[in-house]
Amino acid sequence: MNSFNPAEPAHPTGEARSPSAQIVTWQGYDVPRLEQVRFLLSERKLRASGRLVSAGPDEQFSGSFEVSVGEAGAVTRLLLRTATVSEERQVSVSRSSEGVWLVDHGQGAERADFDGAVDVDVQFAVLFNAIPIRRLGLQREAGEHELPVVYVTLPDLSVRLVRQKYRTVSVGDEQSVVSFESGDFQQDITVDGTGLVIDYPRVARRI
Repeated sequence: MNSFNPAEPAHPTGEARSPSAQIVTWQGYDVPRLEQVRFLLSERKLRASGRLVSAGPDEQFSGSFEVSVGEAGAVTRLLLRTATVSEERQVSVSRSSEGVWLVDHGQGAERADFDGAVDVDVQFAVLFNAIPIRRLGLQREAGEHELPVVYVTLPDLSVRLVRQKYRTVSVGDEQSVVSFESGDFQQDITVDGTGLVIDYPRVARRI
């Protein structure tokens, strides 16, 4: 995947100057944490490059990621790197057109099906909530879904299967509210018309 460094020159096709290209920043509520992402949107497709920095007393690390989401709204590839005071890690998570996942921490790829999951979630990174919301159109039309999700924790980059629930609470012209549940955690997330998070109480808000 190409890196989306804002300092890079515009793509020859003009893609980088397209109105769909945006940079969005979220700030954590209870922990000093920032997430900034540059992305390109078109229908359900998404390509993004982002960075997450956490400076809390219990979680000091930085992370960077690149993610690609295909025309059908399913994740095709995620590359994630983290750094703490003691070590650096990276993981590549990719999904084939046949639905086979490959997870590679640098010692060779391991195959998995993750119960048919097509979504990926990264701990603390609110961009990834937009992926199932956009794929299912929950910001535009009421729906409720329980999903298998490939979940990556930070900063250790462990990868496992989890179950998450998304349910439309309200639909508006500019903002919608979607309920998110994972285990015992539940929160109503406010999103914009493209499905990107505006406000995720207790986690992060757009600035």
